[in-house]
Amino acid sequence: MLPAPAVPGGEATPETPPPGPVPDALPNAAAPAADPVNPVAQEIKRMRGPGSVADLAEDLLPAVVNISTSQDVEAAGRGPRAQDQDEGTTDEDDAPQASPAPEGGPAEPGAEPEQRAEPGERSPDESPLQDYFDDLFSGENGAQGRRLDGMGSGFVIDPAGIIVTNNHVIADADEITVNFSDGSSLEATLVGVDPKTDVAVLKVEPEKPLDFVEFGDSENIRIGDWVMAIGNPFGFGGSVSLGIVSARDRNINAGPYDNFIQTDAAINRGNSGGPLFNMDGKVIGINTAIVSPTGGSIGIGFSIPALLAKNVVDQLREFGETRRGWLGIRLQAVTDDIARGLRLPDTKGAVVMGVIEGGPADTGEIKVGDVITSFDGREVATSRDLPLIVAETPVGKRVPITILRKESADDAPPVEVTVEITLGRLEDGEKQTAEAGAAATPEPGAPSEEEGVRLLGMSIEDISDALRTRFSLAENAEGVVVTEVAPASAAAEKGIEAGTRLTEVAQEPVSSAQEVREKIDELKAAGRKNALLLLSSATGDLRFVVLPLE
Repeated sequence: MLPAPAVPGGEATPETPPPGPVPDALPNAAAPAADPVNPVAQEIKRMRGPGSVADLAEDLLPAVVNISTSQDVEAAGRGPRAQDQDEGTTDEDDAPQASPAPEGGPAEPGAEPEQRAEPGERSPDESPLQDYFDDLFSGENGAQGRRLDGMGSGFVIDPAGIIVTNNHVIADADEITVNFSDGSSLEATLVGVDPKTDVAVLKVEPEKPLDFVEFGDSENIRIGDWVMAIGNPFGFGGSVSLGIVSARDRNINAGPYDNFIQTDAAINRGNSGGPLFNMDGKVIGINTAIVSPTGGSIGIGFSIPALLAKNVVDQLREFGETRRGWLGIRLQAVTDDIARGLRLPDTKGAVVMGVIEGGPADTGEIKVGDVITSFDGREVATSRDLPLIVAETPVGKRVPITILRKESADDAPPVEVTVEITLGRLEDGEKQTAEAGAAATPEPGAPSEEEGVRLLGMSIEDISDALRTRFSLAENAEGVVVTEVAPASAAAEKGIEAGTRLTEVAQEPVSSAQEVREKIDELKAAGRKNALLLLSSATGDLRFVVLPLE
């Protein structure tokens, strides 16, 4: 006799195995009764996964909100509908793997980080639901302009009306409306935003205290832990999806502090800004981006860790802006070549490639070529770790920094040195750097010192209208482009082609061919054997290439 089927949504029959993956070591074992003091029982429960998350979802849903935005855009005419425009348009700031999503939900890889979901967003493969999505995302197109509507998600963290979401969900919006699970809605005001982490804080004025959720511990989550995403995919508010933590510390080149949680819980357009919960009902992440060839979930989603988000949210609530620590140096990853050249014991740490004039580190205590291994008592494993550690440190704090310094040109190993630096404020440093760059920028139309530069087996030139046309570059493409590559050169061996944009040298942005040459000369003068270049392809994909300077 065949076993009786389980009742959908109910308890499994005795013949039906309970939901969730069963450990290989216990294929036929029944799950022991819940025992808070029995670690074996707790571990088996953890491995089997939740039998149902209905109670947890019911408790959390009232604190998750849908966010709708509108923006008036002036235009000379009606203009083309969005589906008639090329998809996947890119520019120099695009992330090669995934990028912050536009309003309406996460974007496909290659979508512009600041592109907004415009009316007429196409559903995959000309879906029969296309008319529905057209109505869902459309605004009013008029002769004098049009109104763009967007959607996203968010969550309440304070019963007084404080709501967290993604910056890209509300960016440039003229009106922000928060829609609650009970059908009510409130207009929201903007408390503050942080584009670097894609976090925004909103405020509504409720008549009574709101249901809210709290941030949890994102540092102790493990790969394989169960997580729940709640949000507003494609306008379907209150949608719950379940998955696991697929990976941690993901760098998707979306910003300077990438440290994403990767999950296979379904995240789609409209989930942006929504919470990722652990099984204790705490927010461990803010759903932000996906990788997808279709625009829909394929099980690769990314969330901002709660530890990073909470620090930003607290600053935005207190100051209306971020106040990050600033050291004032430029960094490079420790590669195998660099480790061998400096006789380092391993590839841990971050190489100092420059000290910003007038910055906190411009005291003579930190030098180009130093390898930072520890900052304020925290280990610096890679060059990606240090900017985040510094940013999270209070402005004005005097911190100890441990460095490895090669003091002689012989084969002697580097010496460990500890210095102390008083941190400045990153936002002030950025303003200072921008002003210095503006002062050094020639007036528009001023003749360049040289039309082209040959170096490292390449010919490079400043991007002009003619070169944009020649290499099919974006209309707003600026900076430097490779115009020719010598056939037998190291550049050719690394796959560099004409039409490739050169955006950084040794992790320092470059805006002209002359500036590239100056950076290369500086590296040679500093005794560098190789140059680390950041390149952008015609499709916007970014990659690092190391070329020998000899």
